[in-house]
Amino acid sequence: MLPTEVPQSHPGPSVLLLLQLLLPPTSAFFPNIWSLLAAPGSITHQDLTEEAALNVTLQLFLERPPPGRPPLRLEDFLGRTLLADDLFAAYFGPGSPSRRFRAALGEVSRANAAQDFLPTSRNDPDLHFDAERLDQGRAQLIGALRETLVATRALDHTLARQRLGAALHALQDFYSHSNWVELGEQQPHPHLLWPRQELQNLAQVADPTCSDCEALSCPGNWLGFTLLTSGYFGTHPPKPPGKCSHGGHFDLSSSQPPRGGINKDSTSPGFSPHHMLHLQAAKLALLASIQAFGLLRSRLGDRDFSRLLDITPASSLSFVLDTTGSMGEEINAAKIQARHIVEQRRGSPMEPIHYVLVPFHDPGFGPVFTTSDPDSFWQQLNEIHALGGGDEPEMCLSALQLALLHTPPLSDIFVFTDASPKDAFLTNQVESLTQERRCRVTFLVTEDTSRVQGRARREILSPLRFEPYKAVALASGGEVIFTKDQHIGDVAAIVGDSMAALVTLPLDPPFVVPGRPLVFSVDGLLQKITVRIHGDISSFWIKNPAGVSQDQKEGTGPLGHTHRFGQFWMVTMHDPPQTGTWEIQVTAEDTPGVRVQAQTSLDFLFHFGIPMEDGPHPGLYPLTQPVAGLQSQLLVEVTGLGSQANPGDPQPHFSHVILRGVPDGAELGRVPLEPVGPPERGLLAASLPPTLLSTPRPFSLELIGQDGAGRRLHRAAPQPSTVVPVLLELSAPSGFLAPGSKVPLSLRIASFSGPQNLDLRTSVNPSFSLTSNLSRAHLELNESVWGRLWLEVPDSAAPDSVVMVTVTAAGREDSPVPPTHAFLRLLVLAPAPQDQLATPTGSSDPTLTTATPAFSPFTLVTQGRAGAGLAGSPSWGTVGGLLLLRGLASW
Repeated sequence: MLPTEVPQSHPGPSVLLLLQLLLPPTSAFFPNIWSLLAAPGSITHQDLTEEAALNVTLQLFLERPPPGRPPLRLEDFLGRTLLADDLFAAYFGPGSPSRRFRAALGEVSRANAAQDFLPTSRNDPDLHFDAERLDQGRAQLIGALRETLVATRALDHTLARQRLGAALHALQDFYSHSNWVELGEQQPHPHLLWPRQELQNLAQVADPTCSDCEALSCPGNWLGFTLLTSGYFGTHPPKPPGKCSHGGHFDLSSSQPPRGGINKDSTSPGFSPHHMLHLQAAKLALLASIQAFGLLRSRLGDRDFSRLLDITPASSLSFVLDTTGSMGEEINAAKIQARHIVEQRRGSPMEPIHYVLVPFHDPGFGPVFTTSDPDSFWQQLNEIHALGGGDEPEMCLSALQLALLHTPPLSDIFVFTDASPKDAFLTNQVESLTQERRCRVTFLVTEDTSRVQGRARREILSPLRFEPYKAVALASGGEVIFTKDQHIGDVAAIVGDSMAALVTLPLDPPFVVPGRPLVFSVDGLLQKITVRIHGDISSFWIKNPAGVSQDQKEGTGPLGHTHRFGQFWMVTMHDPPQTGTWEIQVTAEDTPGVRVQAQTSLDFLFHFGIPMEDGPHPGLYPLTQPVAGLQSQLLVEVTGLGSQANPGDPQPHFSHVILRGVPDGAELGRVPLEPVGPPERGLLAASLPPTLLSTPRPFSLELIGQDGAGRRLHRAAPQPSTVVPVLLELSAPSGFLAPGSKVPLSLRIASFSGPQNLDLRTSVNPSFSLTSNLSRAHLELNESVWGRLWLEVPDSAAPDSVVMVTVTAAGREDSPVPPTHAFLRLLVLAPAPQDQLATPTGSSDPTLTTATPAFSPFTLVTQGRAGAGLAGSPSWGTVGGLLLLRGLASW
């Protein structure tokens, strides 16, 4: 974490340095990398968002020297590509993982891009500063920023990043869709982010703004007045006589006089009539995005701002605890591990940034306790005791679902229980939620048949009663570990181990097959390898590439040190481990669990998307999971590329991905990866043909490549993905939920793999009234069905609280298909004064309340990309030119 001795308040928007902006001669704003197929060299919304975030993060690091390490120097970052990995290595130390930070930026960027694709936002002129709705656009922008603040303070960083993405999209669109650049302005609009300042010199409905232009490129169609305007798009609202259009092939309004348009979204005249001004628009949009990030930093303080963007190598700590009378040992074990983690990591970069605690029993569960303060978490945990009884089973999955709603993505959740789930009907929904949140769930189950005190049995219990836990663990990439009371304290040590920067090494085969060894590969970038084996084990041995082996005997052997706690073994390998192919042979009465983990900074992130090439903003529509029968793209972002086994070696590179069925491990196919942009950025793309993912099923991803010396590299995604049978979109209108309101939600279901007969179920947490006009749907191939839901927010709804809406589409008995789930997070927000963003509580700094708050000149360090457009994906490539901006003294 960042040092805590520095005051948390920030005197004002970030004081940056001298701006050196590397951009090509022409560029534009589109959503993401797929936008570049239509307009090569364009700068996208993702480019602008990530550049701005990296610059503000660098400034934060420069202003707050790391404890125990030399301060960062700006000159070390000038003239080179600015990378998250390099920033983290310089600030937190070599090898510090930037994976969570890059994942958080990805959340913001994808939410930004989604504004061009979601049905509730793509055609709303207020969300894109279109149709001269500039005051309305500014109101939406300020509202989204306010929601970002509230959601961050409520510790719902996923929702905060979604709202931040929407705000940045609108802000960046202003400079591409309005005539601010055509007016000759060299700085961002001084009042756009300041709600108490009116926008001046706005064109009125009777003011003509454009002349007719029949060509694709329209450099002279703007009438040259001093009023601020923006282009009309489509038919809603209709374009008045004499007004400018947005322009481009897909803008219906641009065919009506005056023809043409003024958008600067891309380098392509077919999409952007004012493509020649794309560079200037991108420059101002980037500066404005930096201002927005700086404004949030000043309002939140550095600590909360860092949590918003996960500017830390540390993870979260999330416990789900059974509190019935038989759970005394388990609760004590959880307390011991939590205390150990808090004390060991306090003040260090690996101190957890978020704590979640959810108790459960029968018939209740919750409430959820969330905090960023380790002492508050410890106090709350220390007040939990095993009280009362309640017969097995318990409300475990309900509690886990609540924890998932409040745990940050890419986190580990630990469930302590000795009972099976009473709410097994939630299994599939919880599985889907773990994959949507990218959270790994580990169950520590003390099922002791000899223990009867404190746990009544309602009936003879099925030996399959723990199958829901195994299903959730498999879907999330976690484990179910059975142990006994006397060993739970030792076994629970995996909690602390799992919070390190660990990767799980893929095994071949993925589970124990009698008589066949498990094989895994070790490369020179792995260290601190541990092997965990649990179950009814008779014997096992581990063999390294040189043929040296070690069996299950406790103590130190030739390969490592073995600990045994009942039916749980942990072998910690000696460092450095020998590179090459290792084997594990296990003999057991049942199917034992085997997991191999190691520390490394070389890992990867991934997400899916659908190419959208037939609209005004071509790009990649982000998906949580691929859809059966639908051509999808896989985007891979490799982290830790700067790590090398030997200094001076070339960087690692990856050539393809392997898709495997889960849980059988059968290879489904190999797909080549194509690099996108400069290799140090680590961005790769693969096209997943519909035939490869034609059947709804879970699958795993494995990344294959070579290190700088040509040795094999093998990484696996931490949890499986799932091919879902239908596309299920759930979206809400822009803005927040107000107590006492009724909000319409939009639902779309589409099938691309054949006819579907579906039943639809809805739920909302907390239990607000939710109605729908669609309970069943019949879909033919390539057919869509639209529905409407109405969410009623009671007057008693707590302001600044989060609502989760879930829609499930499941096959009927005559059409059995796996369920598909859509999740939508919304914010309940009480009306606030217009100047909430203008002055933080308790602030007396005059620069926060004036129309043009002062800034010092600043430097912007870029990632060296090839172009920029107002879109949603990055354009990676070589730098085409150098532009120097100086003396930006005010907004």
